[in-house]
Amino acid sequence: MNEWKEKVLGFLSKNYGFFILAVILFWLKTYIAYQTEFNLGIENAMQQFLLLINPLSSAVFFMGLALFAKGRRSFIWIIIIDLLLTIVLFANMVYYRFFSDFITLPNIKEASSLGEQSGSIGALMNWTDALYFLDIVFLIGLLVFRVVKPNKEARIRARKTVGVLTLGVAMFFANLGLAEIDRPELLTRTFDRTYIVKYLGMTNFQLYDAVKSTQNSTQRALADSSDVNEVLNYTKSNYAAPNPAYFGKAKGKNVIYIHLESYQQFLINYKLHGEEVTPFINSFFKDKNTLSFTNFFHQTGQGKTSDAEMMLENSLFGLPQGSAFSTKGKNTYQSAPAILGQQGYDSAVFHGNYKSFWNRDEIYKQFGYNHFFDASYYDMNEKDVSNYGLKDKPFFKESEKYIESLQQPFYAKFITLTNHFPYPISEEEATIKPAETGDASVDSYFQTARYLDESVRSFVQYLKDSGLYENSVIVMYGDHYGISDNHAQAMSKVLGKDYDAYQNAQAQRVPFMVRVPGVEGGIKDTYGGEIDILPTILHLLGTDTKSYVQLGNDLLSKDAKQVVPFRNGDFITPAYSMIGGKFYNQKTGEEITTETDAMKATKDNVAKELELSDEVLQGDLLRFYTPEGFKETDPSKYNYNNKDKTTSTDESSTDTK
Repeated sequence: MNEWKEKVLGFLSKNYGFFILAVILFWLKTYIAYQTEFNLGIENAMQQFLLLINPLSSAVFFMGLALFAKGRRSFIWIIIIDLLLTIVLFANMVYYRFFSDFITLPNIKEASSLGEQSGSIGALMNWTDALYFLDIVFLIGLLVFRVVKPNKEARIRARKTVGVLTLGVAMFFANLGLAEIDRPELLTRTFDRTYIVKYLGMTNFQLYDAVKSTQNSTQRALADSSDVNEVLNYTKSNYAAPNPAYFGKAKGKNVIYIHLESYQQFLINYKLHGEEVTPFINSFFKDKNTLSFTNFFHQTGQGKTSDAEMMLENSLFGLPQGSAFSTKGKNTYQSAPAILGQQGYDSAVFHGNYKSFWNRDEIYKQFGYNHFFDASYYDMNEKDVSNYGLKDKPFFKESEKYIESLQQPFYAKFITLTNHFPYPISEEEATIKPAETGDASVDSYFQTARYLDESVRSFVQYLKDSGLYENSVIVMYGDHYGISDNHAQAMSKVLGKDYDAYQNAQAQRVPFMVRVPGVEGGIKDTYGGEIDILPTILHLLGTDTKSYVQLGNDLLSKDAKQVVPFRNGDFITPAYSMIGGKFYNQKTGEEITTETDAMKATKDNVAKELELSDEVLQGDLLRFYTPEGFKETDPSKYNYNNKDKTTSTDESSTDTK
């Protein structure tokens, strides 16, 4: 026994022995994480095999770099590299628990925004997470307590180390070759990061993402005026003419957007413990002058709320990686505030968080907003502040004096934030009991949704009392999901049905309600998404969108195409949907095993539309095209500094009017 023990310890005391042990331990814990922390959609034996082997190539290559060092230093390098790879894995685990997505390089660049989400991040961590670092502790212990005893002068020949690195590269290409058999054009025809992680592994995904991000960063420099022509041809050929029954019916009216944070459509008319969760929003949904859409979906990516705003203001999708608000804040835009500003509208955003969050203070200037009332305008006392800023009730109350400073007609957006993960609320503020699914964040979601409902009710009452209600188009919309697919078990209890991939896609419905004074409302079953909001509202205001680069359709148009693309390339139509690469009958939820020509054409068109949107943002293509009658916004004219709580901007800030 002692002889066997000495042989093992002797083996581990050599650089390559310690290296092999570290690789095996990292490989095992990564595979465990794949199986327990992520929903990667494994469908066959090939995918399961690839999931098993894909951590190896990157572990061999990166830890193999440590073999260039000699003696004890080589062991230390192995531990450090192992730790770095583990941190990448762990960070993605925590991020995935809420976002159902993986961290990208632009996310890291947006670290300042993530920092303000510390409360949410803390709620996502478990004490069991420490287990993922046990192998690091074990390796350090072997070295510190001299269980393994490196030879100070021992060094593997450079030729052999290069051989190890070559082995890692060869393993990667073998992995990629097998992946291409199961998923052709894996690296060239996908918007879904899950496929890359499933087939090639977490670390290799991070490398792929870094390459893609670098390519995207050079796209603007290489773009020229000819690149915008393809986009223009597409938008004009997909233009949906306005419906004469609605076109211009809201001309000259104020526009008031009420952003319902994390509010999903299933909450409409939902009862908990025998009472409606959001009774006021339910009544607004059924108002005789409200156009309410039941098949309306959020289409956000990693930018979440900021992606929703990008679509709302520009009818352009968010980016496949990170937030366009953060990375494309200096782009040229033809946004709603600028378009309406040149028709005499004042414009403002109201938000109980600080202006730097999501780079709003920069990109709102590009959009043409005259005013931005951020947290610096509000009383941010400790009692009224939650994780993300001012709670909704004091936010709306304090906003009243600022909305009164705007000139009519105006275009205004109110961004709520209390109904945001992890949905914290005190017993005093909760006016409905939590759900009883056993999932803490899901259970309290209904309580913060009720708080949001009460906040909106009070604000709408103010609009009625002030006379603004009947002179304004009021739009309520949900920005993104509140409960991710990581809470499938709890959602099955909430909805009373199995919460599979198809049901999760259906649950991405969010409210879109437009109240137009004097216009008959009603429930609309038209399929659409956030990309369609801008042309719909502009047509109601009497502004034709034909000359603008907008990828959405007017949902009130008889020509609305009713295809809802998601940021990962999936889509939903009234007849069929594509979820995770599989087709389903949209009415029955049954899988369709044969892809028809129509399905393929829709899939290709969705991919093309996402690609064109990315080209517009990455290449800043709108700098090369100005619609007739539109004047490009000059961001230098805007000043959002809060001086003595005044609401004035630079005298020239109304240049877009």
